Amino acid sequence: MRILITGARAPVALHLTRCLAYAGHSVVLADSLRFPLARASRFAEAFAPLPPAHMSPKAYAAAVAEVVERHGIELIVPTCEEVFYLAAARDLFGYSLPLLAPPFDRLAEVHNKYRFCQVAQGFGADAAETRLLTASDDARTFSSPAEWVFKPIWSRFGDRVRVQPETLDDLCPTLDDPWIAQRYLNGEELCVYAVAHHGRVAALQAYRPLYRAGRGIGAGVMVAPVSEPVIDQFVTGFVRHTNWTGQISFDFRRDGSGKIHVLECNPRATTGAHFFRLEDKLAKALIEGHPATASGDQPMGVPLAMLIYGLPDSLSRGQFGPWWRDFAAMNHLLEHPSDRSTRPWQVLALLEATVRAVRSGQGLKAAATADIEWNGAPLL
Repeated sequence: MRILITGARAPVALHLTRCLAYAGHSVVLADSLRFPLARASRFAEAFAPLPPAHMSPKAYAAAVAEVVERHGIELIVPTCEEVFYLAAARDLFGYSLPLLAPPFDRLAEVHNKYRFCQVAQGFGADAAETRLLTASDDARTFSSPAEWVFKPIWSRFGDRVRVQPETLDDLCPTLDDPWIAQRYLNGEELCVYAVAHHGRVAALQAYRPLYRAGRGIGAGVMVAPVSEPVIDQFVTGFVRHTNWTGQISFDFRRDGSGKIHVLECNPRATTGAHFFRLEDKLAKALIEGHPATASGDQPMGVPLAMLIYGLPDSLSRGQFGPWWRDFAAMNHLLEHPSDRSTRPWQVLALLEATVRAVRSGQGLKAAATADIEWNGAPLL
């Protein structure tokens, strides 16, 4: 089968490239970055440059359709928030795209952090108390903001999140930029990656972030696998209820009594996919919905990200020793003995993101996804 992987910048795109090629499929990569990480892989047959989806969704849709036609693509596997623009191309603009993703409206519903918390009730890990904020006056109603977490409805990787703030004087939610307040739960955060077909889970792996790109709220740069029956139960129930087809991920947190609550949904691939080794048949789960079980059982991380994010955070907390032990013992998430080294491409990708950040005046994390993020704006 000829498969197009979009969002080639993501580490998980690199891993899916290897998994699919190992299973005998031809892989084409696509991204609007010039030096996306997955281009490092010798398993990628070709790379197709795309225009920025956020700037012109219709131009992006037309470009993807042209790539599908030119390369004879039989399946599109998205990895990042470009999934929204791909689903819009299929469902709103009328392009015939073989996309592994549910309908656009379903994607939009779970991407909306407030709507998701409403939909996600009754599956064994109900969300913590969540309130919608659409005006500055809404933020003024919280007499004890330190008991809450505040975040935009449309956000990713902990962007703009306020955890237990002392004051909300500068928080200004609007109808165009709504926020939620979610009761803070003082416990361990857990995540899960899953693949589903027609409401049935085909692959699932829960994991725990050990270090993050941002203190306590960013994407995990070192993670460890975990087994948690409540999470399995939740994902199974939610996937069945929504008749989900595609990749889907969730964040959870324990409360003080040990009960697990879902926080938000990421309807895309996340780090948990890396725990599926090449021989674990993740490719068959993605393509055919056949069951796959992850055999990776050791912590893994990205050395460069651990140096950029994990080390400064650990130093600020006087935790260099534990950081060094974890750093020295972790498996390298990006490297594989059967593939080329990703180190040169990591540097190129970082330089490209840095240039974008400087030109746009954004932070590094925001600049790295600004061209593909979707924040609820109408696409028609």
